[in-house]
Amino acid sequence: MIAQQVLDPPALESGTLRVIPLGGLGEVGRNMTVFEFDGKLLVVDCGVLFPEENQPGVDLILPDFEPIRDRLDDIVGVVLTHGHEDHIGAVPYLLKLKGDIPLIGSGLTLALVEAKLKEHRIKPYTLTVKEGQREKVGAFDLEFVSVNHSIPDALAVAIRTPAGLVLGTGDFKMDQLPLDGRLTDLRAFARLGEEGVDLFMVDSTNADIPGFTALERSIGPVLDQVIGRAPRRVIVASFSSHVHRVQQVIDAAHAHGRRVAFLGRSMVRNMTIAEQLGYLHVPEGVLIDYKKAKDLPDDQIVYMSTGSQGEPMAVLSRMANLDHAIEPGPGDTVILASSLIPGNENAVYRVIDGLTKLGATVVHKGNAKVHVSGHAAAGELLYCYNIVGPRNVMPIHGEHRHLRANAQLAQDTGVPVERTILGENGTVVDLRDGIAKVVGQLDLGFVYVDGSTVGEITDADLKDRRILGEEGFISVIVVVDSSTGKIISGPEIHARGVAEDDAVFDDVVPKIVAALREAAGNGVRDSHALSQIVRRTIGRWVNQKLRRRPMIVPLVIEA
Repeated sequence: MIAQQVLDPPALESGTLRVIPLGGLGEVGRNMTVFEFDGKLLVVDCGVLFPEENQPGVDLILPDFEPIRDRLDDIVGVVLTHGHEDHIGAVPYLLKLKGDIPLIGSGLTLALVEAKLKEHRIKPYTLTVKEGQREKVGAFDLEFVSVNHSIPDALAVAIRTPAGLVLGTGDFKMDQLPLDGRLTDLRAFARLGEEGVDLFMVDSTNADIPGFTALERSIGPVLDQVIGRAPRRVIVASFSSHVHRVQQVIDAAHAHGRRVAFLGRSMVRNMTIAEQLGYLHVPEGVLIDYKKAKDLPDDQIVYMSTGSQGEPMAVLSRMANLDHAIEPGPGDTVILASSLIPGNENAVYRVIDGLTKLGATVVHKGNAKVHVSGHAAAGELLYCYNIVGPRNVMPIHGEHRHLRANAQLAQDTGVPVERTILGENGTVVDLRDGIAKVVGQLDLGFVYVDGSTVGEITDADLKDRRILGEEGFISVIVVVDSSTGKIISGPEIHARGVAEDDAVFDDVVPKIVAALREAAGNGVRDSHALSQIVRRTIGRWVNQKLRRRPMIVPLVIEA
């Protein structure tokens, strides 16, 4: 079943559960789904998407809150499945709309959210839950199930309503030898399957990868070997919330007599929380402040930093650009211990090239086993479908190819095609009497965070930024007589980023003058109309002569 064009859904019938994903479908990030029953709303996850290269200047991208903006009082809670940014990063922006919406999640997840909210000066209402626990929240009966992921304390959530039972996996995999001993609870999945799962909402990120995701513990020996052989400093970049990876780095550093310094505000904040809550175990004397670390011999330090996705302002990118106190050089080893988020490839490889040019040895997923995914591959998903035996399936969390691959896996295990919903952000699904069907499609957009502004930047603004960056800028100033329309001064032309001397525009000045004279002869006096004539005239000339399409800003001044 494929979501159709924009279609307003009908009024929600009594006894029906409505499901609307506001983010996370067709993209890797900004995961957020809204459930509605009996006039109340339950939100599961509220994450951000990180910008790509074609979105210059954007800091974060939020889910589109528009469908719930006027119904904030109806929200009975926000369930957060785990503490990664693509699941919790937009919480501050939702709570800025209404600060007393309850947050529900595991201990580590809520601790990470609370630290983030503190920076926004928001004190949330929270409910800490753990696997096996059931909570009644409004009309929703919630049960939390342990799942294994690349961050501790991740949870799946079963949502019971009179309309049926929904099981959402959150992000998960089925590591059978997890570092923290916390398995994905397949027994609970089976028990829920016996009860009857009416809608199974399944993580799709690795659905197109055959087999099984490698064990997390397989990374430890590789890190140990790389750090053990490194002649000078070691710099490891990872997600700032990847507690398991940081633990492995700390263990390897300690084994080889090195100390560890955290770099990056989010890394310091998150690992401090993880250690305080007992999720990160640090041998005494291993951690050192990075300002003091520079006094240690080069072969006795490991820096644990952010920036594994090539983010321009993150620590690793600044190092590659020699814009950080730590400047990598010959003999240094840099380890990128993370996956590549789709869309970040070019930025990451630029950082790798920059570090290599400085003489550092760069170890990454492409040349060493320094990362395994936190998401279930096709073999694991097949197990889950067979164990749960769902009546309806809706793949979530992934780009379109991931969603389609996940839907095919469900169908391979016997889920009928008509019970497999391939949706997108804004697809409205109603569940009733064991049948889930698409009843509408909302028109949702991207909400850009740009500095202190939220939602002010539009796609048109981003297009202007791309034009400025790729094609340059031309300004044309003309002063005309307000009564006769005759030119008093100009045209004066200035260009930036056009790679041409301003003298090249001497040829187009007579064309602009002629066009303005013709307009004056036709009685045109409006400065905006005259500006458009200038824009069209120079635009055509630049396109034909210079083969460029720069941003053109004409200014016609009446005197």
